[in-house]
Amino acid sequence: MSQLDARLPSFADGHLRLLTFNLQVGIQTSAYHHYLTRSWQHFLPQRERNQRLELISEVLGRFDIVGLQEVDGGSFRSGRVNQVRYLAERAGFPNHFQQLNRNLGKIAQHSNGLLSRLKPTRLEEHRLPGTLPGRGAIHARFGEGPDALHVFVAHLALSHRGRTRQLNYLSDLITPLRHVVVMGDLNCTPEQIHAHARFSESLPLHPVKPLLSYPSWQPRRALDHILLSRSLEAAEVQVLDHLFSDHLPLAVDLPLPAECLETLKTSCPARA
Repeated sequence: MSQLDARLPSFADGHLRLLTFNLQVGIQTSAYHHYLTRSWQHFLPQRERNQRLELISEVLGRFDIVGLQEVDGGSFRSGRVNQVRYLAERAGFPNHFQQLNRNLGKIAQHSNGLLSRLKPTRLEEHRLPGTLPGRGAIHARFGEGPDALHVFVAHLALSHRGRTRQLNYLSDLITPLRHVVVMGDLNCTPEQIHAHARFSESLPLHPVKPLLSYPSWQPRRALDHILLSRSLEAAEVQVLDHLFSDHLPLAVDLPLPAECLETLKTSCPARA
């Protein structure tokens, strides 16, 4: 067990533990043919789904802030279970937020989610531009003033054209901010991110080794990311073990700059 796994979820030591995970609505995927043979689970309920969520919640509970993608907001396919709320309650997060991005009524509620042990000072949701609607980003601000921490949870488009528009949109939001985290399934490699000049200028990134997160059973591509502004630097970055989805969770141990830490302690104290 690494230091990242062993530390309790608290920023008393000046660190925050962050995790991003594309949940794939709790569908177990461990081979390419499962996209076909288990595709019905995107539309129909399955008894074992909540059992998987219980196991997932045990892992999520070790972190301070969790960004979720491809979660269901409570529809027929999830057995009317709002998966964001369910995971927050099971993992002991006092604060959670669901962003509904694609509303298929009673059939499916495609969503992003945020779980947090810190109470956000402000929450905003953004509808990202694209040819097809249904992509979004959550913006959570922790603290007040220029040293507040800004966390974005995003799920970007599959197409290059759509991602370019969405990264442009995010760039406009990020440019005036100092301490920024962008995490989620960005559907692009580190090389593609760095090739987007406008986004790279708005969020100058520390060079970090890309971690392969997709497909989960034989990772070959780094599509899931936790990106940090220049004011922040990760102490440890790792992918976690396979948690049923076709993506692996990505985790970061983040030491906070002193001024940012002081702002968080003053404005949004941690809750167990």
